[in-house]
Amino acid sequence: MPSKEIPFTPKEISWLSFNHRVLQEADNRSVPLIERLKFLGIYSNNLDEFFRVRVATLKRLSNLNTKADSILGYNPETTLKEINRIVLKQRVFYEAIYKRLISDFEKENILFINEKQVNDTQAQFVKEYFNSKLKPILMPFFIKPDTQHGSLKDDAVYFAITIIPAKKNKKIRYAIMQLPTRDLPRFITLPSDKNEKCYIFLDDIIRFGLKELFSIFNFSEIQAHTIKLTKDAELDIIDDISDSYVENVSRSLGQRKKGDPVRFIYDREMPESLLNQITEKLYLTGEDTLIPGGRYHNLKDFINFPDPGVPEYRFPPMPYIKHRDFEKGKSILATIRKKDILLYYPYYSYDTFIDLLREASIDPAVKDIKITLYRIGKGSSVVNALINAVKNGKRVTAVVEIQARFDEEANIYWSNIMREEGVKVIFGIPGLKVHAKICLITREKNGKAQRYACIGSGNFNEQNAKVYTDHLLFTSDTKITNEVNKVFGFLEKNYKRPNYYHLIVAPIYSRNRISRLIINETQNALNGKKAFIYFKLNNIVDKEISNLLYQASNAGVDVKLNIRGMFALKTGIRNKTDKIKAIGIVDKFLEHSRIMIFHNDGDEKCFITSGDLMTRNMERRVEVACPIFDKDIQQELKDIFDIQWNDNVKARILDKDLTNNIAKNNKSPLRAQFKIYEYLLEKNRVEES
Repeated sequence: MPSKEIPFTPKEISWLSFNHRVLQEADNRSVPLIERLKFLGIYSNNLDEFFRVRVATLKRLSNLNTKADSILGYNPETTLKEINRIVLKQRVFYEAIYKRLISDFEKENILFINEKQVNDTQAQFVKEYFNSKLKPILMPFFIKPDTQHGSLKDDAVYFAITIIPAKKNKKIRYAIMQLPTRDLPRFITLPSDKNEKCYIFLDDIIRFGLKELFSIFNFSEIQAHTIKLTKDAELDIIDDISDSYVENVSRSLGQRKKGDPVRFIYDREMPESLLNQITEKLYLTGEDTLIPGGRYHNLKDFINFPDPGVPEYRFPPMPYIKHRDFEKGKSILATIRKKDILLYYPYYSYDTFIDLLREASIDPAVKDIKITLYRIGKGSSVVNALINAVKNGKRVTAVVEIQARFDEEANIYWSNIMREEGVKVIFGIPGLKVHAKICLITREKNGKAQRYACIGSGNFNEQNAKVYTDHLLFTSDTKITNEVNKVFGFLEKNYKRPNYYHLIVAPIYSRNRISRLIINETQNALNGKKAFIYFKLNNIVDKEISNLLYQASNAGVDVKLNIRGMFALKTGIRNKTDKIKAIGIVDKFLEHSRIMIFHNDGDEKCFITSGDLMTRNMERRVEVACPIFDKDIQQELKDIFDIQWNDNVKARILDKDLTNNIAKNNKSPLRAQFKIYEYLLEKNRVEES
């Protein structure tokens, strides 16, 4: 079926629908209070990145005129207008949720106090805090005709200050001042009685002290309105053979700070004369995204809101499940030699992988460790284990992707640390992001090499493993380990392009192999055979793959799609796409695991994968999809998919209208993330007995 017959949703619009699902959780009164506040913060943080990357890219493409339409498959200017409409609509919803949340906190005697509401004791505390913590570091600058364009930092919070003189014949002064929200807590606990907790925004402590800060002026009133500028954050990597890859990226990071504005948020109560001056200085026009907002911006800081100390305000804890196959005090490598093992984070502890690296670093028979690192965590235990392995005489190779968006500086930092300690660091491949999640340990005994591989859907990052759902396979199966070794060979010597018979490796083989698997199901259905395709992914936006899924469903293939984020398919169009079913889940953990299951005429093929079905993942990244051969693990993944598919509490239907309605049914309430925890707990309990 030609693609022109089937409509698609622009990926940016579908992403906004995902972020709306996050916003719905903030408005859900069954979600604990602090978690609702965190969802507001997550929504805000998501939207910042969306503008810095996706909107910025659309703005760039809009300069290409009709050529952009053929690149995207839709018009960037029209999409930008639709984005603006949706964001403004969501902003109204956001502010309404915020007001409801504040009211719900008040019912629990948790109060948000501004500078005009403090009592005498609190006022003294605020005054002392301002003088000791803030006054020494606050540096306002006045808006003058020679104020430089782009002098505002990306993603920082500023006050636009109006100083109204006491004498009417004097001019009003305007100033800009950055709030030190990256150096000091955004929320400060105020002294209060035992029956309540009071918090104040750092912003309001600064408002409290503004008169003292500008005391040299004879004024009648000082006003402070919050503003925030978001800039283009895409890296421009300049190909220059005289510069190293790292130098290119480092230089581009500096350029990011000077990027073009893509969004300007301002307090809607700001005087129009001040707003006009600021937008003029920043060269913001009607085509740019000007978003009127409330009193506070950068509410992503809600993610780290202080803990009031009431357990009921947070999701109930889920203690890590002890995997039945890993015994304390026993060799992990020896365990993996016996059978394949699949861990599912954060239900299991990430310490198992760290323990594996530690064991490999001290095992005299281990000679070689290789790993890909996409986002390196703070104080990384993974990096520490690799360095320890070098100290113990192992050959260690780390393939570090220094273009991992917004983690470039951290990755460069850790790369330098590793190189200083003797780790062989490879900086990916210019033009291709290394997004694969693979680790290979080689052990030699009696002159024979024994390889062990870890292949996953998520980064080797212990912080992410606490909040992201991801699968990690531990295996010594030579069908897998030999091909993982080939991937590392390709990363070290890019001119070598080996064949893979089991792994699906992008960018060379991914599109063709996945397309063939879908077409095979389609053909089986046309021949009257049972056929199904079950995908659990973060994003599906590639049109060629989407068209194949449309064709498969119309041929009778049972197509079930569980997609967290961007989803370009339009389901529910009569006689075209009404046979495809799709859901998306937003809950306590960020759904990040990626699973593909094909019926394959009864000989089911099951994969975990590092990549989504996006053009970039198949054509411009190194990705690895790993087949699952163990029948028990295959069944476990199918069971997990089924549990998620039957979620009727947190799953939303992904329909053509992006309504985000809960996938309700007549069954008892089923919340997948909690049900999966019970499932894994029981599975390990049963097999232990």
